[in-house]
Order: sequence, then structure tokens, then C-alpha cells
Amino acid sequence: MKPNIHPKNFRLVVFKDMSCDHSFMVHSCVETKETIKWEDGNEYPLMKLEISDKSHPFYTGKQQLVDTAGRIDKFMRRYGKK
Repeated sequence: MKPNIHPKNFRLVVFKDMSCDHSFMVHSCVETKETIKWEDGNEYPLMKLEISDKSHPFYTGKQQLVDTAGRIDKFMRRYGKK
């Protein structure tokens, strides 16, 4: 590898899919503010995701309805049956 071109903060990071509570750990240099205790008992930086391969309809084969910030309620109030 060429010297002095790679990031200094390359480390193990836990990514957590908040819609289905699935977590996985990979090497990354993403900036995080939170940490989580992993299965091995050590603490690692935590990066929260909205969607991953465990919750995306393309990979799961089924549509999951995730209501973020009341979008469905807002739609029903605006365009629903009166």
C-alpha cells in the first residue's frame, strides 16, 4: 500500500439497522458519536442505519411499511375519506 494516503481512523464499527434491529460489524472510517457493547464484550463505535439488506424489499422479497414521522397519518388527514 502507498504510504500517507489512507485514513487514520480505520477501525471496526457496528452498523445497526433501526427498522429491524439487525446489527453487523465491519471495518470503516465513518465518524460516530455513539458506542455499543458488542457480543464479544468490547465497546465499538455505533452507526445507525434506516435500512439494510435485512429490511430492504429488494433483498427480503416483501414490502415493509415503515412510518417515519407520521407520514401515513399526514397523508390520510390530507387525502383520506372525509
